[in-house]
Amino acid sequence: MNSNAAIGIIDSGVGGLTVARAVIDQLPNESIRYIGDTANGPYGPLPISEVRDHALALLESLADQGVKALVIACNTASAAMFRDAKERYSDRLGIPVIEVIQPAVRTAVTRTRTKRIGVIGTEGTIKSRAYQDSFVADPEIVVTAAACPRFVEFVEAGVTSGDELFAVARDYLQPLKDAKVDTVVLGCTHYPMISAAIQYVMGPDVSLVSSADATAFEVYQSLVSHNILRTDSSAPTHSFETTGDDTVRFETLAHRFLGLEVNRVDAFPTGTIPTIADINEETQ
Repeated sequence: MNSNAAIGIIDSGVGGLTVARAVIDQLPNESIRYIGDTANGPYGPLPISEVRDHALALLESLADQGVKALVIACNTASAAMFRDAKERYSDRLGIPVIEVIQPAVRTAVTRTRTKRIGVIGTEGTIKSRAYQDSFVADPEIVVTAAACPRFVEFVEAGVTSGDELFAVARDYLQPLKDAKVDTVVLGCTHYPMISAAIQYVMGPDVSLVSSADATAFEVYQSLVSHNILRTDSSAPTHSFETTGDDTVRFETLAHRFLGLEVNRVDAFPTGTIPTIADINEETQ
């Protein structure tokens, strides 16, 4: 395994850029290669079988490019195909595969005081019961889950506050408030972008768990345990690709999610993925 190879990250679109941002923050010497499947996403409303096929195609493309680790930065995709990905890449090829659900669950368990935990996510993630089932190891934990599909629309429109967002958030989050949860898992990688609004509605005594931060720490642990931390003294490189053809919108959202300067967008064809836009960005 080449320790100086990039970390591969996939998502159904731009939400996984919050995971990429957290990985860059926690592992500043590592290179990142990100693919957002904007041609097929969002994955939330799709049948699980379609999500599995799309996500595995992205992982295959990154594996072919020689990445040293694979990160499934999408809750819906994690629920749909993590076991398949682990068998295909970790067990057979020795490439670590990290997903976003279990790291967030472990963090939530350590934070809750009352054992009442809320989970919010896309319709696909909530219907899969991947989060709910992950808490069964502790029978005292009571999980209240709610699908919040419109949150993605607000994030991608750049709306992080305002009466409309607050009204939608109050409607979505009322079951969690009624259940008196003290911890809420943000089970969609878009949601950290509106965490302030969610915190405002839930109240200051409720702890929010970002799957992005928890996953980035899991990536760090995996690289350390496999002894594949990057040793190259040169500056790391980060590339962000989209399967869709609207590279201008992708660039705009990348600016918003990453908080970094994106200085070029090029469209080019590749093997598994029909259309790729490569974004080279400067971190310094």
